[in-house]
Amino acid sequence: MNAIEIAIKMEKDAIDFYQQAAKKTRHPVGKKMFLSITEDERRHLQMLSDILKEINLTIKEVHPIRNIKTIFETMKESMMQRVAATKDELEGFRIAMEMEKEGIEFYNKTMLEAKTEKEKALFNRLIEEEKQHFAIFSNTYNFMKDTGNWYMWEEHSIVEG
Repeated sequence: MNAIEIAIKMEKDAIDFYQQAAKKTRHPVGKKMFLSITEDERRHLQMLSDILKEINLTIKEVHPIRNIKTIFETMKESMMQRVAATKDELEGFRIAMEMEKEGIEFYNKTMLEAKTEKEKALFNRLIEEEKQHFAIFSNTYNFMKDTGNWYMWEEHSIVEG
């Protein structure tokens, strides 16, 4: 199995995991987060499949963090209604962070071994997006674990006393 085939398998596994996590997550923010990242992983899978088939690949500039900011903005009202995240949901985000970290490491190694400039550009793009996914999952984990403190730090609130 070559690096592209391994990457395709990793993306398929990520899609399966994130879809299952979205089904199990009761917290509306967590559910939307997993569904949004699933779509990114589907796009990654398509790009990798195109490289494998040696199709003319166009690497689209996508910024997952912008998509997530939109989710947070549209859900701000419902997010303020305290929905306690379960330990399983938090564990799902912890696993997701680990998966993204492993993806970054794999794509870094694979980029160094890439045979064409197109492959290198693809792996570089995937590294950047996986880093954004990690940041998104980390931020969401912290939000779900302790919403009050998350808002204080993320919104840079000043507590006056």
